[in-house]
Amino acid sequence: MSITAGIDVGSTYTKAIILDEKREVLGRDIRPTGFKLTEVSRATYRQALDNAGLTEDDVDYVIATGIGRHQVDFKDIHVTDLTASARGSTLLFPKTLTVLDVGGQTMKASRLDSEAKVRSFRLNDKCAAGTGAFLEKTARYMGFETTEIGPLAATSKEPVPISGVCAVFAESEVINHLSMGTPPSDIMQGSIQSLVERSVQLMKRVKAEPEYTLIGGILRFDTMANAVRKQLDAEVNVPDKDTVQFVAALGAALLGQRRLEKLREEKSTAADVA
Repeated sequence: MSITAGIDVGSTYTKAIILDEKREVLGRDIRPTGFKLTEVSRATYRQALDNAGLTEDDVDYVIATGIGRHQVDFKDIHVTDLTASARGSTLLFPKTLTVLDVGGQTMKASRLDSEAKVRSFRLNDKCAAGTGAFLEKTARYMGFETTEIGPLAATSKEPVPISGVCAVFAESEVINHLSMGTPPSDIMQGSIQSLVERSVQLMKRVKAEPEYTLIGGILRFDTMANAVRKQLDAEVNVPDKDTVQFVAALGAALLGQRRLEKLREEKSTAADVA
């Protein structure tokens, strides 16, 4: 049996997945990234192995991805998060042609070809208003935890517009709405809609086409996916809440399986020639 691991060191969270040759997930783990990238990547990896009942000696290949991929000192190779996300998305939803990834510090849209290779991509501007961090900051400012974002927004009756293109200006709008007595739920939903408008603009810039697959931590909140559906006037794929943050790690582990297959083919060919 071939065992591979995908390690996704993201700006906010680090994820690890252990995958077998049947594409079944044997174990996984997630924890805040922090500042010690090498240490957190190894700790996450070891916990995923423990969850799978395996040891490092059982793993045949490790691929790292994410912003901190270069700091994973036990990897065999690394790939970009765009590549890994494309592979993970098409494993879950084979007809995916457009991927929207909304994380804590980044937002990315990419268009794929029929072989799950990235044809074009766009990233958000360097501003927190275009990422999940803005939603988390808005929630905290109003006295709510990150886990309450979804339930809070779901109770909104009349979302208010948050039009600031910069996190600082957007925060000023939030403060102004609060001072006027606007319900926090309407402010939260307005912030989500603002983020969705930016994400849809990114998708248009890559000339997005269905099927659309949405991934990333912010997609844990159903209100985000519903708002994207409404903006696009189309159906979208969203992995279940336990998987939506692991898609890049899953894609990296899958690429590890394909890399092993290629190495075996090359070895077999060399043996035949000899």
